[in-house]
Amino acid sequence: MQMQIFSRHMRMLTTGAAMSLALLAAAPAFAVTPADTLVEGFAIDDIITMDPGEAFELSTAEVTSNTYDLLVRLDLNDTSKIVGDLADSWTVSDDGLTYTFKLKQGLKFASGNPITADDVAFSFERAVKLDKSPAFILTQFGLSGDNVTEKAKAADEGTFVFTVDKPYAPSFVLNCLTATVASVVDKKLVLEHVAAVTPSDEYKYDNDFGNAWLKTGYAGSGAFKMREWRANEVVVLERNDNYHGTKAPLTRVIYRHMKESSGQRLALEAGDIDIARNLEPGDLEAISKNADLATTAAPKGTVYYISLNQKNENLAKPEVVEAFKYLVDYDAIGSTLIKGIGDIHQTFLPKGVLGELDENPYKFDVAKAKELLAKAGLADGFTVTMDVRNTQPVTGIAESFQQTLGQAGVKLEIIPGDGKQTLTKYRARTHDMYIGQWGQDYFDPNSNSETFTINPDNSDEGKNKTLAWRNAWDVPKELSDESKAALLEKDSAKRADMYKSLQKAVLEKGPFVIIFQQTEVAGYSAKLKDFKLGPSFDTNYVGPISK
Repeated sequence: MQMQIFSRHMRMLTTGAAMSLALLAAAPAFAVTPADTLVEGFAIDDIITMDPGEAFELSTAEVTSNTYDLLVRLDLNDTSKIVGDLADSWTVSDDGLTYTFKLKQGLKFASGNPITADDVAFSFERAVKLDKSPAFILTQFGLSGDNVTEKAKAADEGTFVFTVDKPYAPSFVLNCLTATVASVVDKKLVLEHVAAVTPSDEYKYDNDFGNAWLKTGYAGSGAFKMREWRANEVVVLERNDNYHGTKAPLTRVIYRHMKESSGQRLALEAGDIDIARNLEPGDLEAISKNADLATTAAPKGTVYYISLNQKNENLAKPEVVEAFKYLVDYDAIGSTLIKGIGDIHQTFLPKGVLGELDENPYKFDVAKAKELLAKAGLADGFTVTMDVRNTQPVTGIAESFQQTLGQAGVKLEIIPGDGKQTLTKYRARTHDMYIGQWGQDYFDPNSNSETFTINPDNSDEGKNKTLAWRNAWDVPKELSDESKAALLEKDSAKRADMYKSLQKAVLEKGPFVIIFQQTEVAGYSAKLKDFKLGPSFDTNYVGPISK
């Protein structure tokens, strides 16, 4: 289904963009990409919405980070630090509860509307009141629909004040504000598209805060503006000439949905795309031998895992959870399916993050797994399903797991689907098993610790929809309490030890089979300049790239 652009005058691409898009979308013809346009081959079928108050997918995070501004961003030269984006400076009160941000002067949205502290306050308000999946990143600071206008408010046109409920480590608070959900939207423009609704489970208030429109619309101020998204087809960005920073050298960026690694490689070799983003080991190696092309790689704070829904009575048995951790052929996966694009890693904090635990205690052991299954009363095995996004390497890993489970008498049925289909089912807790990836929302260990160890309401009506909740894991209270306590620990060494303890507990008891940490790779045309992959998907910036 083709998604529609948000208004008639914004619906139309410029003539050059329309011609470029028509040329690039025409398959299977190949053509050299325009000099003013960057074209990326990328699997973008996980995109569900473009509203930064709702979006919670990796591909959307990249698009949003290039099209919206934040108060602060991660310092790519030193990821332990934060730098101002819209914020020129900030202070923290002596009691650690009040953060005051002074905005840069003379800033404008892509629409031409001025950026003020009132826009920042509105962005916080709508994210909290919409209460979509990423809202917990803000509500964890004590914000609610009832108090957000007092806790996140404009003191004057250029001053935004944010009050938290506990004296958290300032680095934690600031890192959370680098998450997509904290993107600043154009209040005036959004209010023109607010829809009246009847309060329901989806919307708690009598309006949708522009959510229906922003699913496919745009109201930002980033280096690029989002011009069009057609689901499972294309995302088109165009340069924002009102951007407050260095203007992008290129006029537009086009993300073409391309699932297959081999298709991306062929398109790159033919000049039909400038960057190939989802390369398998063999195609990556072939590109590295082509003198006209180049490759790059960056460790990502993203872990791939298999999860076991505890609603399934067989998967809820502790012995089955443990048995499945012995039924992954880690060595084979590491040496083939993820060679050059990942490293075996079995704990929930990726390497490079405070408190990382680089331990991989589980090995492929069918005999051990059979012993555990017998102890669970399932010596004859059972049948179970797994939802799998039909891209590599997850499809290959699922097929490998299907074979190794079979050696222990467990029959696995793989249910393939695109990213949107599998994510929607997973978030509804209607799966048996799911294979997916989790990328940090912000550079702090709590980003992963919270999602793997906290589930305050395990009912289907639960509001904090962490990975623990999605898999109906009623997390032991002591784990959740330790995770919460780590947020208030000022001593970095002690805080790191607390996260190591949490990882050991999840490694042993959690319904997650964590397999590897991603190394993102890309092949690209040697004519590109200043193309870099960041440490997270929302730090893959296209603004500096030129040809």
